[in-house]
Amino acid sequence: MSISAGMVKELREKTGAGMMDCKKALQESNGDMERAAEILREKGIAKAAKKSDRIAAEGLASVEVKGNYGVVLEVNSETDFVAKNEEFQNLTKEIASHLVEQRPANLEAALEAPFGNVSSLNEYLNEKIAKIGERISLRRFSVLEKAENGAFGAYLHMGGKIGVLVVLDGTTDEALAKDVAMHIAAANPKYVSRDQVSQEEVEKEKEILKAQALNEGKPANIVEKMVEGRLSKYFEEICVNDQPFVKDPDKKVGKLLSEKGASVVTFVRYEVGEGLEKRQENFAEEVMAQTKKQ
Repeated sequence: MSISAGMVKELREKTGAGMMDCKKALQESNGDMERAAEILREKGIAKAAKKSDRIAAEGLASVEVKGNYGVVLEVNSETDFVAKNEEFQNLTKEIASHLVEQRPANLEAALEAPFGNVSSLNEYLNEKIAKIGERISLRRFSVLEKAENGAFGAYLHMGGKIGVLVVLDGTTDEALAKDVAMHIAAANPKYVSRDQVSQEEVEKEKEILKAQALNEGKPANIVEKMVEGRLSKYFEEICVNDQPFVKDPDKKVGKLLSEKGASVVTFVRYEVGEGLEKRQENFAEEVMAQTKKQ
């Protein structure tokens, strides 16, 4: 039986499931709308879709390294309660292992690619959503590559609230690389070095610093010197090479590494939920919500 776009649209509106899932269900039911809806429910897809508009800003970051490739990722849940669940933690590790082996080009490709014995990672997540009872999503990931004479530094803070993966060149000292990753987790730099900061960002910061100095009543003839001094402080805030090393504040990270013939190639730092709206819910309500799901 031919499945029309109108039939797919009707089933989608009825269940909230994705277009491809609706089309497959209609094909399987030979166009029977009610049976198609049941099929989606049986597969947990309709239930998962109904949760798709709920806020998932908790969760875990994870890091996985295999050979010369490493991945850092963030998987979100709706509550911290679920994020501490062993099944969710195992799911995050499963996804991390999959991503570092398959190295998909982007998030869309990752979600559509086969995952183990399941047709796609997206379908696997839907199964977990149906079982766990919360919206779960792979929010983002980055795959990094190191050279043979390089080292990965991996660090998870508080079991995965912050995840960092850094690539060093010129050294295979993984302990040193981990220390740099820990530093990045604590200091939260945006760039490796000053030359990565755009001229537009530098000029904008100069304008802000100049306005601050003038508002403080500083004479115009010394404002420019003050701006240059404060700009150096700004670079210390945003560039890892300019930052005092957390384990030895008398030494800059860039200097520390250069003395060992090493340098930072790149890094990725994910902090769970950053930039996302979080649901306001107290712990007692969270426990009650979980109890009702059991």
